[in-house]
Amino acid sequence: MAKDLRAKVGDLRQFASVRRIVLDDGVERGVAALAFSNGGGLDFWALADRSLDIGPLWWKGMPVAWQSMAGFRSPHLHHPEEDDGRGYSRTNSGFLVTCGLDHIRQPIPGHPMHGRLPFTPARVMAHGEDWDRGEPVLFCEGEIMQFQFGGEALRLRRRIEVPIGANVLRIRDVVTNLAREPAPQASLYHINFGYPALAPGSSVRLGSRKLVEVKTLPDPSSVSESVSYPADGDGACGVCRLTTPTDNGTALEVAVSFDTNTLPHLQLWHDLRPHACVLAIEPCTSAKMSGAEAVLHSGESRTYSVEICFTIRSQDTF
Repeated sequence: MAKDLRAKVGDLRQFASVRRIVLDDGVERGVAALAFSNGGGLDFWALADRSLDIGPLWWKGMPVAWQSMAGFRSPHLHHPEEDDGRGYSRTNSGFLVTCGLDHIRQPIPGHPMHGRLPFTPARVMAHGEDWDRGEPVLFCEGEIMQFQFGGEALRLRRRIEVPIGANVLRIRDVVTNLAREPAPQASLYHINFGYPALAPGSSVRLGSRKLVEVKTLPDPSSVSESVSYPADGDGACGVCRLTTPTDNGTALEVAVSFDTNTLPHLQLWHDLRPHACVLAIEPCTSAKMSGAEAVLHSGESRTYSVEICFTIRSQDTF
């Protein structure tokens, strides 16, 4: 691919690139990000200052990610302990928010909502375009620490990888316990969809099982609701699909695949009320009710893999 393209462009980044950017207005001022454009219609920002999570995302020009009124608020304005441990709700926004690393879901004594990982600045260790691989890719790598002296010391190392010209986004995380003592380790991948990727007629399936169908959007009678399910993957892979009809007779399908060896549960959250209109697919480490987190021993690591595939297809096969 690279050899053929080099003769047609002065700089291969004309076709596909990862570029450093810094937001510079309002509550987003100073937020560092990496802007991915893969030359095949997949564009997104990896927010280095917000756990190397993903803010806006577009597929073939269509906005896919949900954004709240918070925008992509600076981590310096984020206080997880405020509002009785529900500070997360003041900063939550974007396509992906990774929750953990030792607690997920509602706040409990000593642990704010969805843990202390969200919106923590990452140290970016590498980023760029690799045209020399058999499958050329855009990539970035970073590291985030959750640390308390005398307490937990959990390190998340993340690699985001996107094949150039393709329709796939891959995330590989390795969480390591660097403390002397064992610690519970929890992770939840909060993958958030908004209009127009979420619209009347949207449906979500886990394998062949339909979990939800959107009748109306917005829906003033709706309530905020989350339910968790055993992943029941095919072998070691669970697949959850969001399918949304479009106005031109096609349908957007987004398939979220995840390794059920370390993410054995799938949580689904939606709030379809006006000014919310969000649906989240959430691979996670435990069930919502009576879920227990596996312990990570000193020096032990756990690997998480999530792959998100974007497709436009005929509604005849919907």
